[in-house]
Amino acid sequence: MPRLLGVDIPNDKPTVISLGYLYGVGDHVARELCQKAGIDTEKRARDLSEEELARLATLLERDYTVEGPLRRLVQQNINRLRDIKCYRGIRHRLGLPVRGQRTKTNARTRKGPKKTVAGKKGVKDMR
Repeated sequence: MPRLLGVDIPNDKPTVISLGYLYGVGDHVARELCQKAGIDTEKRARDLSEEELARLATLLERDYTVEGPLRRLVQQNINRLRDIKCYRGIRHRLGLPVRGQRTKTNARTRKGPKKTVAGKKGVKDMR
């Protein structure tokens, strides 16, 4: 498996698809990279030479923010929102949806599994 920026990219997929395994590289950026590096997009990742991998690595480091630096940047942005106590920062802190989604129902991904609250005693039990 070829390694780019400390990430193993899959052997058996075309280079464009394999580059998508890097954090911060989507379809558009992957196609751009292949074009700039002069690599055929349909060429399998296992067939890439060391020189081609080196070209891709230098392009990624020079022109794009990906992997570790991008993760760090995103985390810094979230921490800034938390520190200034804006609405979005408070939502991040409480673990609730940040972008205006409803929370009465749904939002289970952010809120976690249901926490059942005991209901009132039934009317029959009061007699």
